[in-house]
Amino acid sequence: MSARTRGAAVTGIGVIAPGGVGTDAFWKATREGITFLDRISREGSEHFPVRIGGQVRGFDPGSMIEERFLVQTDRFTHFAMASADLALDDARLPVDDMSPFAVGVVTAAGSGGGEFGQRELQQLYGKGPRYVGPYQSIAWFYAASTGQVSIRGGFKGPCGVVANDEAGGLEALAHARRSIRRGADAVVAGASEASLAPYSIVCMLGWDELSRARDAGRAYLPFTEDACGFAPGEGGAMLVVEEEGAARRRGVRIRGFIAGYGSTFTGPSRWERSREGLAQAIRVALEDAECAPEEIDVVFADALGVPEADRAEALAIADALGPHGTRVPVTAPKTGFGRVHCAAPTVDVVAALLAMEHRVVPPTPYVTDVCHDLDLVTRSSRPAEPRTALVLSRGLMGCNAALVLRGPEGDY
Repeated sequence: MSARTRGAAVTGIGVIAPGGVGTDAFWKATREGITFLDRISREGSEHFPVRIGGQVRGFDPGSMIEERFLVQTDRFTHFAMASADLALDDARLPVDDMSPFAVGVVTAAGSGGGEFGQRELQQLYGKGPRYVGPYQSIAWFYAASTGQVSIRGGFKGPCGVVANDEAGGLEALAHARRSIRRGADAVVAGASEASLAPYSIVCMLGWDELSRARDAGRAYLPFTEDACGFAPGEGGAMLVVEEEGAARRRGVRIRGFIAGYGSTFTGPSRWERSREGLAQAIRVALEDAECAPEEIDVVFADALGVPEADRAEALAIADALGPHGTRVPVTAPKTGFGRVHCAAPTVDVVAALLAMEHRVVPPTPYVTDVCHDLDLVTRSSRPAEPRTALVLSRGLMGCNAALVLRGPEGDY
């Protein structure tokens, strides 16, 4: 079977976000435009210049993850392991009947285990090296989630970690698709972040793009004249990406297809140049998916919330999609719960798959008056028949990425 005939089908979805734990809760909040931005209340984080973020509440890692794994890992890996479990349950993947070498894992993360690392370093400098736990050596590392998900699941297939700026969340899914084409039967792929702990917030303070607003309703307003940066968030999403033929043979529900991917690099914070780079990433993704611009039914925007970046994205959509770029519905649900760094685009992919499944485009919370030539969906969900979705992402260090998704009735 050729690589082109090995379609990458999404058969499982798991998500943990400020908007809800699990697909049903997340989709209900996303579809209804319920907002979750609030004052950051994590211990030690209350008095930083960054006051507003999207925190995951109601998540009890002990109810989903064994104690022996919990003590080894940071909150960002808890999100990854729990959402991977949800995705595997959704896919009903028969792992016991599969070769462990046929199932891989790939994740992306930018902030890593900041909370775990901070705690252990405080022990080191406050009490001495004997008080530092042995898991400090691995828990802080951005590769921890791939390692723990693969160990816990017994997956020994193609595993990897993507270091691709905040656009890494899309690259992880593209990497999974490449692994399927190269012979893997299934890949657990996605991204997670837990960057609202004190050390991680301090690391973010050097970003000019981070919103310092003190009012949740004003903190994250992309594509408006009041845009003042983005509000950070935490959480994660994992997908089970499976070879289409195998998924069809076992009769599992296919949630959609990863159809095309493109990426470019234009340099850190060079938002005017990101217009050209993002447009080219879109063109490459469309070509890879054998998709005409007019076939895109909805765009899930990067929506950085920085005036120069928003303008560049709006122009990039028009450059790549032509006249269709001003007519296609565009949305950015993340304004309701924060930009979850590497996990932001994977959470957008979940929202896009669910939008196609439920035939509705979710709104962009908080945003009302748009100052760009975009058909941005605001205020409430819009009934639609989206069969093909375009998900966009840009990183603060200069990566631009675009992913084309087909609905379960579409051709990959």
